[in-house]
Amino acid sequence: MEKLDKPVHCNYLLLKRLLDIIFSTLLLIPGGVMIFIFMILVKIETPGKAFYCQERVGLMGEKITVIKLRSMYSNVEEKTGAMWAQKEDSRVTRVGRFMRKTRIDELPQLLLVFKGDMSLIGPRPERPVFTKQFSENVAGFEQRLLVKPGLSGYAQVHGGYDDTPAEKLKNDMYYIHNISFTTDLLIFFDTIRVVITGDGSR
Repeated sequence: MEKLDKPVHCNYLLLKRLLDIIFSTLLLIPGGVMIFIFMILVKIETPGKAFYCQERVGLMGEKITVIKLRSMYSNVEEKTGAMWAQKEDSRVTRVGRFMRKTRIDELPQLLLVFKGDMSLIGPRPERPVFTKQFSENVAGFEQRLLVKPGLSGYAQVHGGYDDTPAEKLKNDMYYIHNISFTTDLLIFFDTIRVVITGDGSR
């Protein structure tokens, strides 16, 4: 696997991990209430489990399991297979559309941030099938695996659910080449803006 053009300083990684633990703990307090409320709403709107677990590819290609509040109809991919997110996706429920707009469906992943599988800020972890596909067809895609995946990232606050792999990679590479505490802080505040305005969501 390739190396980063800009080495990541150990002090940055230690500070980043410390802040991940602190903020994930603090956010899980109000976040737990929101998770409980929308868990009920998901169950009321459509039959099936309230949570959706999916294998993703994390740091250095390690497999991790992400947990999200279910925003689509149950078992929808049993018929369609794995599909890239689309604009005005018909697979998404009404509650799911609101959760995606406000990023509420992502809240359970705070547990993975606390555990250390993810960070608050970093490239979003992609599914193995798409990671393999994009690594073969999009030059430089594997560099996303050189940093820990994040709950939010530059591509999420400057793009949308239906961005192409190349568009997402361009934003991810900007983050990787400019990785710093300041960059993480700016993305954190941009994430708050996106959550409030719903900008860039599908």
